[in-house]
Amino acid sequence: VVDAEIQKQGPNIVFVLLDDVRYDDIIDHPFAELPNIERLAREGVTFRNFFTSAPLCSPSRAIFLTGQYAHRNGIIDNGERAALSHQILTFPRLLHDQGYRTGFFGKWHMGHDDDTARPGFDRWVSFVGQGVYFDPPLNVDGEALTGKGYMTDILTDYAVSFIESAPGDRPFLTYISHKAVHPETFPNYVRTFPSALQDRELYEGASLPRNPAWRAPTKDKAALARELEFSDPRSPQGGLPDQIILDRLRMLSSVDRSVGRLRQALDDKGVLDTTVFVLTSDQGFFYGEFGLAQERRLAYDVSTRIPLIIRYPQGLEAGVSRDALAGNVDIAPTMLELASAPLPEDLDGHSLVPVLADGRASIRQDLLIEYYTDAVFPRLQNMGYKAIRTEQHKYIRYTELSGMDELYDLTLDPYETNNLIDRAPDALLERLDRSLDELSGPSTP
Repeated sequence: VVDAEIQKQGPNIVFVLLDDVRYDDIIDHPFAELPNIERLAREGVTFRNFFTSAPLCSPSRAIFLTGQYAHRNGIIDNGERAALSHQILTFPRLLHDQGYRTGFFGKWHMGHDDDTARPGFDRWVSFVGQGVYFDPPLNVDGEALTGKGYMTDILTDYAVSFIESAPGDRPFLTYISHKAVHPETFPNYVRTFPSALQDRELYEGASLPRNPAWRAPTKDKAALARELEFSDPRSPQGGLPDQIILDRLRMLSSVDRSVGRLRQALDDKGVLDTTVFVLTSDQGFFYGEFGLAQERRLAYDVSTRIPLIIRYPQGLEAGVSRDALAGNVDIAPTMLELASAPLPEDLDGHSLVPVLADGRASIRQDLLIEYYTDAVFPRLQNMGYKAIRTEQHKYIRYTELSGMDELYDLTLDPYETNNLIDRAPDALLERLDRSLDELSGPSTP
């Protein structure tokens, strides 16, 4: 039962968004040591079928914030979207209007003035573009500063300070958008994954898990099997070296300590159990599935399936998982409903509150996934698509490639290694086509 005063005023919210973290990086990983995240899961609800509707940084972040698909909110790629990102109606902005004290800490990534405050935030700590991990340049409420130390720790310092200074007469939203575990990029496309100094010897000699999609053939994936006239230095064929994958896992240790510090700050303030604590990621990451590496944009689950853990003891069961189909488009309406704030009429998402309360509940039968071609990865040029995911099927319709669509039965083939597009019953394809058209709206915003 939710406390009457909390229901009237609204709970505090701590929202932690990670970068490029796969579902299986932190959920049921065979050896990664993440005690604070594991505790969060033991005390909260873990979603096992949670997906991004756009596996690319800017669109995914906008979907989280707006509860709208990319074709509706207009943030369709990683291009210059600064002006639009000042205009979109976000759930933090709506909560701010509801009386919340709001703070943003981290990566915005929707334009070339990424460090400029967006509407709806009382506190703003950010940086241009991807930023850097050590001694990063920052914009702190309009003042240019240089942080000292490791980015994950610095952002956590600011977020903890914001929590500690929050007045007791109104709720707060602390939105932390980590750079971790996005790569550090250097000239000539050299990419590294620098962990905090104390974590650099973790997991030495560990044996990495491989799923059935690892280096799986692409002969039935015509779009991926196309011959390229040039190599793509951003995405080495065959997969990432083990050392790089281990480096990414090492970076998660600093994230885990951040989660622990945020939890402790809430506990010290006496508001831990009246706070909604959310941990998720913008999209996944290819380690070598289908021979691909360092990509996100494709519609396969390795890129679109992301972690979601929600801790909120007020009326919610602890230590449970949910299998209902859900997506990042559902986050904004969920946060607004938990805060007893009115929901805009033009949302594409649905509140997860019924699923949080009842493991048998569902909020949707299908979810849209979309990607608009950009020029960053040569291998993915002309591979824009609109896809639909149901509990059983995934249907990918390429918008610029003819005769290369894909269909998977996820019940029989969860790793999407067997394209059924040429063997599917006409009635199934017609139904999925119709549903996809209903979800996807116009081809461009």
